[in-house]
Amino acid sequence: MLENASHRLAEARSLELHRAVAARLRSEPELLERARERVAGWRSSGTVSEHYVEAWTKLLSAGVAAVTAALEEQSERAHDLRQSSPFAGVLDARTRWRIRREVREELERE
Repeated sequence: MLENASHRLAEARSLELHRAVAARLRSEPELLERARERVAGWRSSGTVSEHYVEAWTKLLSAGVAAVTAALEEQSERAHDLRQSSPFAGVLDARTRWRIRREVREELERE
């Protein structure tokens, strides 16, 4: 049971962090170019699975609306994409910790 709760917490945190990234991306669409550069780095270094490189390359080429929709989506595909996100570093540490705390507290109340 503990493993299931831990997994649920990790998924909820990832979703909320990416929702915050999506909100920032809407107001700062230039972040999309930073994500494209990161994915290009993944491709040249070979440090991230080609599956993720291809999926993110395709999604990032679709524009801000498509990317923000995917970041906030609760599908298996979106969950998979969030596992290797090119948006690391978009949120400052204070925002990440606040979201992590809020998600944990919300799940504890359930």
